[in-house]
Amino acid sequence: MARAAVSGRLTTWRAAELVAVRAETDTARTLTLRVERWPGHLPGQHVDVRLTAPDGYQAERSYSIASPVDGDLIDLTVQRVPDGEVSGYLVDGLEVGERIEIRGPVGGWFVWNPERDGPALLVAGGSGIVPIMSMLRARRRAGVGVPVRVIYALRDPGQLFYRDELAADPDLFLAYSRTAPPGDPRPPGRLSGAELTRHGLTPSSALTCYVCGPTGFVESVSAALVSIGHEPARVRTERFGPSGR
Repeated sequence: MARAAVSGRLTTWRAAELVAVRAETDTARTLTLRVERWPGHLPGQHVDVRLTAPDGYQAERSYSIASPVDGDLIDLTVQRVPDGEVSGYLVDGLEVGERIEIRGPVGGWFVWNPERDGPALLVAGGSGIVPIMSMLRARRRAGVGVPVRVIYALRDPGQLFYRDELAADPDLFLAYSRTAPPGDPRPPGRLSGAELTRHGLTPSSALTCYVCGPTGFVESVSAALVSIGHEPARVRTERFGPSGR
């Protein structure tokens, strides 16, 4: 029965109605979708989105879920990619009340259950913060005190997702690579191994690291985490590239 249920999630397309929209940056917005017969998801999972044009042309892309489990509602935060036919429509064209198709949830490796799993180091590059946000929200909703650190690397303040929500998180370290906000004590630059050590958690057999972002960022951070003592088997990664449009 469990195997059949998982298979169904990967083959069944469900109607999803847009019920709310929130701007995150000039090029990204969060879509709150009500999904028919949504089976629920785990923090870190993603979905496939399918758009169908009037002439029958279809396009599919994968997007991480930003929300904790919340009935039949899910949040997807989508960043517009230059010339992206799917991301462009989701950010600029889809209106409240309209429907798209969703398949999932997908993924079992890059997931973290705050009520079951141990401490976590969460490292995000750019829009890689989306599945990390699902993990943080799930932890807050569960009310558990498992240790967590979040390291969020991004180009400049204009690219910051979930600005108000993250501003109150004491476990967050922001690393700007190109332009830092006025008064930021850290000069702009790439995230370093020393910062991963200083702002992360001490490597241990109970700690799992989750790294999400562009391929180059994920590879660099993963290598740095291993070099400072984290177990390679406990460094879990999710990456995206220019095809995710």
